[in-house]
This record gives sequence, structure tokens and C-alpha cells, in this order.
Amino acid sequence: MVKVSVIVPIYNVEHFIEHCVTTLMQQTLDEVEYIFVDDATPDDSIQILETVLKQYPERLSCVRILHHKENKGLPAARNTGLRVATGKYIYHCDSDDFMEPDVLKRLYDAAEEHKADYVWCDYYIASKKGNEYRPQPGYTTVEQALQGMLCGEVIYNVWNKLLLRELYEKNCIVFPEGCSMGEDMTMIILLSCASKIVHIPYGGYYYVTINPIALTKKYVSEKNVISLKCNIIRISKFISERFGNKFDYEINIFKLNLKWAFLAFSSHISTYKLWHEWFPEANAYIPLHHVSLRMKFVEWCASKRLFWLVKLHYLIVIRLFYRVVGK
Repeated sequence: MVKVSVIVPIYNVEHFIEHCVTTLMQQTLDEVEYIFVDDATPDDSIQILETVLKQYPERLSCVRILHHKENKGLPAARNTGLRVATGKYIYHCDSDDFMEPDVLKRLYDAAEEHKADYVWCDYYIASKKGNEYRPQPGYTTVEQALQGMLCGEVIYNVWNKLLLRELYEKNCIVFPEGCSMGEDMTMIILLSCASKIVHIPYGGYYYVTINPIALTKKYVSEKNVISLKCNIIRISKFISERFGNKFDYEINIFKLNLKWAFLAFSSHISTYKLWHEWFPEANAYIPLHHVSLRMKFVEWCASKRLFWLVKLHYLIVIRLFYRVVGK
């Protein structure tokens, strides 16, 4: 029996994939199925993958490499892996990250011991400055975890979570093809459908990050902006239809948290106008937003169209801050 199916989308990761695949092949858990999805990557990622796999002949029978004829995006690659997965549990790994050798075993053992269909662990942010440990809250109920995830207290990223495959199948949940920006939010939908959750206080995953200033490009891309908004609407609609107005506060905080990037990572007035246009109903929750007074002030300025103050904040606080830490 396959215990865990690990799904790994591959696109333009030739500088990272060797380390990623090596840590996957060194996992201590047996009966693991590895599904690598080549999303028509134009670089040497697949050649490097195949070279690394040859060093682990005992794993080859458990490896599948699937190919897209054309680039379809991250959500489609995850769905391709889901369609062929046979494991009891699903685990998503990004091909530019890496992990500890026992993370799959720890997640699997916790799921089996507690009969859980949704398990998550702590993680590290790996950068040139070192590895920064990021503990996650140890919620014990789905409601607590859902509130925390919507409010930004726990990440909704796919890569530190092990989920029962039936959770996807019984609820007909897939990733939003064509909407790559924010596709990880699908984990919020899956959480809302879970019956039993477990957190293990262990940093088993290393998320390789870049300079946050680079996020500016993502938030001025028209395609990414459309994708992000579609995913926010998708999550908000699903939660509201499933629970009524029970999570209205959390949904509005969720919208504020995701709108914040427009103010924090751009000096363009047009981007600030997007913030103002997006989900104006959430602005009433600015006083209730559990963030710093500085952030609340910037949000308030944006809500009043005082964009020159928002830009001043970006130029003085954000740019100056990152210039200091970059030295």
C-alpha cells in the first residue's frame, strides 16, 4: 500500500531541484510514491532530476515523471499529480525547496495515530542570511484552525501539510487552473472540509525565499492581479456558502491581509487604487485588524485615497528597511 503520494511540479528550477530531489529520496518513510510533473520546463530541470534519481535505484519503482506538452501553470501541474496519485495521503512539495529526511514519516505517523485527515508542521524560511524557524499554532479544532488561517496566524501554503487523499476526492476539490497567484488558498477550502486536524511542532520543511522587494513585480502583473482576486473571491464564496455568516469577520480580515501587499510592495498609485477598489466592504474592519498601528494608519490613508502618504510610507519605511537589512 502506498502511504503517501508526493506531488512535485517542475518549472524553471534547475538551480534548486538537485537539493530538493535529494532530500525527497532520503525520506525515512517507506511506501512513498513520488510524482514529478514536468510543466514543459524550458531549462535542464528534468535532466538534473533524472541524474539525481539514478543515485537512488531503490526508489525508481516508486517514481513517476509526467509531462505537459505546454506550460499550464502550477495549479494544473498539481491537479495532474492528483489525478494519478494512489497514496492514502497527499503531500505537495515545491521543487525549489527542501526538507528534513524524517518529515514525511512524522506527518504520516501523526495522521495515523490521531486518525486525522489534515496534518501540518512548522517550517523554516531559508535565505542567504540563514534559516529562520517559523512555528505554527497548535490548533485542536477545525474551527480554530480555519479562523487562524483566514486571519493569517497560520499559513495556507501547500508544502507543510499532509492531507488524506479522500479529502480531495469526496469533496471534489482541485486547484484553480489558470489562476496561479494564490492557488495555495485551496488548502483553506480543504481545511473547512476536514474532520480531524493535528499539528506537530517540528520544522521539517525549508521554504526557499527571495528578497521580498521582488514581490513588487508580482503585484503589478495584470495576470497575477486577476488570479489573486479570483482566488480570494473563490475562498470567500466557499466559506460563506458552507458556514453562512459565521466567519464574516475572518473573511474580511483575510481580504485586508491580502490587499496589504498592494500598499507594502509598490510605489505605484495605480496599485494603491486597486487596493481601494478591491473589497471595500473589508475597510470597515481596519480598526479591528490585529496589525501594527503603522499598518492600520497606512490602510486608513488608502481608504481615504491619501495615496501620497501611502507612497511616502513605502519610500521611507519599506525601502529604507530593506536597504538596512540587506547590508
